[in-house]
Amino acid sequence: MVILQKTVGQVVKEQATRNPDTEAYVYPEHGIRKTYKEFDEETDRLAKAFIGIGIEKGEHVAIWSDNKREWLLSQFATGKMGGVLVTVNTSYQSSELEYLLEQSDATTLILGEEFKGANYIDILNTVCPELATADKGDIVSEKLPHFKRVIVMSGNNYPGIYTWDEFEAFAENVSESEYEERFRSMDPDDVINIQYTSGTTGFPKGVMLTHLNIVNNGKLIGDTMNLTETDRLCIPVPFFHCFGCVLGTMAAVTHSTTMVIAEQFEPKRVLQMVQNEKCTGLHGVPTMFIAELNHPDFASFDTSTLRTGIMAGSPCPIEVMKKVINDMGASEITIAYGQTESSPVITQTRADDDIEKRVSTVGKPHAGVEVKIIDPATGEKVDTGVPGELCTRGYHVMKGYYKNEEATKDAIDLEGWLHTGDIAIEDEDGYIAITGRIKDMVIRGGENIYPREIEEFLYQHPSVQDVQVVGVPDPKYGEELMAWVILKEGEQLNAEELKAYCTGKISRHKIPRYIEFTKEYPMTASGKIQKFKLRELSVEHSRKTEV
Repeated sequence: MVILQKTVGQVVKEQATRNPDTEAYVYPEHGIRKTYKEFDEETDRLAKAFIGIGIEKGEHVAIWSDNKREWLLSQFATGKMGGVLVTVNTSYQSSELEYLLEQSDATTLILGEEFKGANYIDILNTVCPELATADKGDIVSEKLPHFKRVIVMSGNNYPGIYTWDEFEAFAENVSESEYEERFRSMDPDDVINIQYTSGTTGFPKGVMLTHLNIVNNGKLIGDTMNLTETDRLCIPVPFFHCFGCVLGTMAAVTHSTTMVIAEQFEPKRVLQMVQNEKCTGLHGVPTMFIAELNHPDFASFDTSTLRTGIMAGSPCPIEVMKKVINDMGASEITIAYGQTESSPVITQTRADDDIEKRVSTVGKPHAGVEVKIIDPATGEKVDTGVPGELCTRGYHVMKGYYKNEEATKDAIDLEGWLHTGDIAIEDEDGYIAITGRIKDMVIRGGENIYPREIEEFLYQHPSVQDVQVVGVPDPKYGEELMAWVILKEGEQLNAEELKAYCTGKISRHKIPRYIEFTKEYPMTASGKIQKFKLRELSVEHSRKTEV
């Protein structure tokens, strides 16, 4: 495999030359449509604005909003002038925002005004009270010594904050030759993006990704999906997460594919977009696809144009996958697996894989990606069919965690292998199945139990919409299983009935001792289920049950 030695900006210019009249992006909610030629021109102008406002090559620019047009343009404009885009989780509150701005050394914050009832301007003023009396572009913050400027994605005026139009006007201060010099100065190995991990254990870590990392990962993702300039990819997953800005935007732009963008996920709105825009691809985490398939109006939408897409972010239930293929019509939908530290995709199923491979594995490694499965205790490679920790090496491995050499050394060994912490099994055909996180594995009476196996079985019950299985401490067996079940609308089921369903079908020690019914799971903003929080709730529940 030939690794592309290209910057993000070079990729945009290539597509604008190759397919100038193909639509680059569409925002159906706002009636915005732009071709690749227009997209290139817009991001050129914005790149000049970044230079004009004083942002140097390598300077850190944080961005905090849902999937707005300004977010999309900023991603590719910074890719043209060398700013490092620091993505901020849309659910962050004041302490989390303060941590990220301080830890990332961000000089600049681009933000929306609000998200799901949270007022971002108010939160920012809590973090940086000096903003209220600061001159625009000249913030002096006691807690944030690097912090200089704030730009809002609107025309509304706030103390110390540039409006979007004021920001764009800085482009006028930059000559074509000055811009060209900056554009040409960039190297594919330059860090272009810092994405913070979810922080499910300890403080979030800033993953440093390069042009080479995300350009090549996006290209290989799109190649595996057979994307072309005739495809139209619906992207309802958040941009701040690598699912949105690599599997989504980078995969599309490296193939001149049209991006059909939802600012926020809402199942009916997504179905409407797929129908109206004749989308051929759709991305989502399993909970998104479940919400779409179970929407009361699902049958009234025409999704027959769908061919491909990606289901990723958490284990994909077999029954849901079958419905996406059969009921939605996405016959070539793929499963992708990876983590932010690997740009993110390591393995992906192929468009022509049979149903069994696509529902029971996460595919094979991409070209140029090495994978090995080791015994976590010894570090030795395990035999085919034996579970162990998945490790990977190649172009896609991050440059490291920002300002955290110790964590980087823990994640990447001296031979360049990234240790994922995921338990995997490789079959004789080279396909990988992920059976859980090392820390998610349940050991009951000396027996290793993988929650994924139990979840897949329980999904087959006709009343079950979603299920998550975790381990809870037990004085006799060490650990016991607890299942958290979401029922389909209108269905009724109790714990004893579900246990009876399991009896005789799976081993007795695999039947969950505790079963709790719920309406929702604790989630990250990117749609990942927070199993560590479910474990905490499970421990409380099991104690009450014992009493």
